[in-house]
Amino acid sequence: MSRIGKLPIPIPPGVTVAVSEGAVQVKGPKGALSQALVNRISVDVRDGEVAFIRTKEDRQSRANHGLMRSLVNNMVIGVTQGFQKQLQVKGVGYRADVRGPNLVLQLGYSHPVEYPIPEGIEITSDKTNKITVSGIDKQRVGQVAAVLRSFRPPDHYKGKGVRYVDEYVRLKAGKTA
Repeated sequence: MSRIGKLPIPIPPGVTVAVSEGAVQVKGPKGALSQALVNRISVDVRDGEVAFIRTKEDRQSRANHGLMRSLVNNMVIGVTQGFQKQLQVKGVGYRADVRGPNLVLQLGYSHPVEYPIPEGIEITSDKTNKITVSGIDKQRVGQVAAVLRSFRPPDHYKGKGVRYVDEYVRLKAGKTA
């Protein structure tokens, strides 16, 4: 039995969970999300809780049991609280600025990097070169943050580039004369 999959998800007030034709829809104060169900997992919504039950006991069903529970739990958290990731831009002359529907990054290249902000994602930048990516879908927030970091990953010699706020970059010693 999956330790994660067998835990029921409590439904907070103001959130509705509906199951219809192979999909779970979660609606809350921040928006609505939908997730397709794996055909070997069934969902039971009652008494303010969502439970997941395996219909078969094979290896793939056991693997998907905890996965489906985690995905729906992230949806419930997303429509109530939302998710956010913070990135930091370090380097002389490196800047981040939100201009209209684009995030404009100055990262030491000969041209500015313009990233169109996806729908459903909110990106803010402050004067200390911190970028905050927020939204209700945990997977999309993480993917957008990873794409922004990939424009200039942190350098291991000087530490400049785009990194997560809590990321530690171990600096290497340079050449000695």
